[in-house]
Amino acid sequence: MIKTKLHDIAGQGQSIWIDNISRSMITNGKLKTLIDQGLRGQTSNPTIFKQAISSSADYDTKIQQLAESGRSTFEIYDELTIKDVQDAADLFRGVYESTHGLDGYVSLEINPKLGNELDSQLKEGMRLWQKLDRPNVMIKVPATSNGLGVVEGLISQGINVNVTLIFSAEQYSQVVWAFLKGLDHLAKSGGDIKKVHSVASIFVSRVDTVIDKKLEEKSFLRGKAAVSNCEIIYYKFQKNFTSTEFKALKQQGANVQRVLWASTGTKDPQYSDIKYITELMAADTVNTVPDKTLEAVLDHGVTKAAMPGNVAEAQKTIEELRLLGIDVGMVCNQLLDDGLAAFEKSFEELTACIEEKRARLLLK
Repeated sequence: MIKTKLHDIAGQGQSIWIDNISRSMITNGKLKTLIDQGLRGQTSNPTIFKQAISSSADYDTKIQQLAESGRSTFEIYDELTIKDVQDAADLFRGVYESTHGLDGYVSLEINPKLGNELDSQLKEGMRLWQKLDRPNVMIKVPATSNGLGVVEGLISQGINVNVTLIFSAEQYSQVVWAFLKGLDHLAKSGGDIKKVHSVASIFVSRVDTVIDKKLEEKSFLRGKAAVSNCEIIYYKFQKNFTSTEFKALKQQGANVQRVLWASTGTKDPQYSDIKYITELMAADTVNTVPDKTLEAVLDHGVTKAAMPGNVAEAQKTIEELRLLGIDVGMVCNQLLDDGLAAFEKSFEELTACIEEKRARLLLK
C-alpha cells in the first residue's frame, strides 16, 4: 500500500473523512480506492443525498422496484439511504477493526422534518441504528436544545452519535455535557461504555463567510474568526476530557468524544484551498472534507500540528470583532437556524425528487 498525505495526517492524530456519499462511488471502486489511500470515515446529510439521487439514474432501478412493491416515498428514501450507508460501512469495516473502533464510521442523519420533537427524534435514531445493524455507523443529531436530549438518550442506549451543526463554543460545551450524561446513564445501567464512540461536528467555513462580509476588504481580521472559534473549542475539548467527570468514566473504558471539523471546504478563492485543514491540524480530531478538498489534501496537504495554539490570541480576535459590532456568538446562533432550515429544505426537495421518479417509473 502506497503511503499518502492522509496516512501522514493520521500520524498527527487527525483522521480525514469524506463529506459525501453516492451509490456510484460505492459501486465503481472510488470509495475503496480512497480507503486504500488512507481515508478513515464518511459523513452524509440530506443535501448530499439530494444531490446523489436527483443528479443521476443510479437509484432508478431500485426506486422502481420499491415503488412497484407498494412502498411510500419516505420508505423508498429510507431504503436507499440505509443501503448506501450499510454498503459504505462494510467497505470501512477494515478501518474500524484496525483502529480498534476509533475510525471507519459512516454517518446517517435523523429525518430533519422531525425538527425539535425530542421523543420522535429519539425513536427515529434508535430505529435507524437497529435497521443499519452495523457497529461502525453513527446517527447524526443536530445540536439543538432538544437535540441535546436526543444525544444523551442515544448514548445512554449504547448508540454511536455524530452531533452535528455545532457552531459556537457555548453550544459545544452543552454537547459535551449531554455526551457525558449519556455515558454515565449507560454505565450505571450496566452497559458497555467501551463500545460507544461519538464526534462533535463543528461547522467552520460558514463562520468566515458571514463575518468576512461584515468586514472591510483589507481588514486584518478577515479569515480569522472561524479558526479562532475552533481554537477556543479545541481548548475546551482538552479541558473537558481531562476533567474529573471524564476521568471517572475513562477508568471504566469510556472513549473521548473527538472534535470533528466540518464544512472545511474553502469558499473564498483568496484563501488556500486547504486553509481549514492546515490551520485545524490537531490530535484527537477528525476533519471531514468535500471531494475537491480531499483531492487538494492528497496533492499538497501539510502535515504539521497547528493546535493547540494560542487560545488567548484566539479570544483576542473574537473580542476585536465584538468591538467592531460583530458578535460571533450571535452569528453562530443564526448559522444554526440557517443550517437546520437548509437541511429541511434539502430533505423536502429530495423526497419530491423521489416522488417524481416513483410516479414516472411506475408508468413504464
